[in-house]
Amino acid sequence: MTDQTASQAAPDISVSARQVFGVDTDMDVQAFSQPSEHVPDVDESYRFDETTTLAILAGFSHNRRVMIQGYHGTGKSTHIEQVAARLNWPCIRINLDSHISRIDLIGKDAIVLRGGQQTTEFREGLLPWALQNPCALVFDEYDAGRPDVMFVIQRVLEVDGKLTLLDQNRVITPNPSFRLFSTTNTVGLGDTTGLYHGTQQINQGQMDRWNIVTTLNYLPHDEEEAIVLAKCPDYDNEEGRQTLKAMVAVADLTRAGFVAGDISTVMSPRTVINWADNASIFKSISLGFKMTFLNKCDEIERPVVAEYFQRCFGTDLDDGVIAPSSVS
Repeated sequence: MTDQTASQAAPDISVSARQVFGVDTDMDVQAFSQPSEHVPDVDESYRFDETTTLAILAGFSHNRRVMIQGYHGTGKSTHIEQVAARLNWPCIRINLDSHISRIDLIGKDAIVLRGGQQTTEFREGLLPWALQNPCALVFDEYDAGRPDVMFVIQRVLEVDGKLTLLDQNRVITPNPSFRLFSTTNTVGLGDTTGLYHGTQQINQGQMDRWNIVTTLNYLPHDEEEAIVLAKCPDYDNEEGRQTLKAMVAVADLTRAGFVAGDISTVMSPRTVINWADNASIFKSISLGFKMTFLNKCDEIERPVVAEYFQRCFGTDLDDGVIAPSSVS
């Protein structure tokens, strides 16, 4: 831990959730007066979902274990980071893909040189480090974690959860300002949609240890438009805003089509932003759409997706819609 982080071993101020996050609550939340190197950067254009924000703030303020479930691209991890950024709370993300092992989390013995002699010493992993510091630890893709990793995490899910390092005969007591969050595409019952290969059912004893579980859905149409516009300021003119409106409408149709079982690929807000950027690069909305989304779809489903495009832009996808000249 750096000197900058060490000087702030605990939150030293309190902020109003209503004033800082615009949520309808009288909750005051602990925060740090100064940022450290592990505090995420503030994204001024980020839009907070009220229910999800309240859940995350409860996690920070009352040391609750918070799980956020939702489709990809809804901004689950970013939501936690942006709350942490405004609280100046250090935040570390770990993606629990199939390559993350128990050793990666806990640590391992390493050979080092001491006084010209080779010696073996234990190098802590991210979990022991985070536990001992004022830090919010976020486990991304929590439902994709390996069983050996999940049982390690289960030890620290209790609010006073201590971590025992058997290799060192040592017990780590969590820092009072340690916080734990996770994001999942499923809710611990396995993948019932076919969208998220590699996810698995989560031990219900472990699920029970998550104090708060909330769902983050896609934003309302107007709010999503505002976010895409903030990320793609080149479209900030009358013609550009109409283009973005149609883009988000296409995304809405893909989500409705997925729910109805017509298609198996969904456009996230991230996809819309990529589409807008690619349309500017290729000077073509249709080509940008193909390279951003259509080519990811099953060939059998592409005519349905092309129909969504036609309904929103009033022209066939293969006609070649040119991006507005005002978009650079």
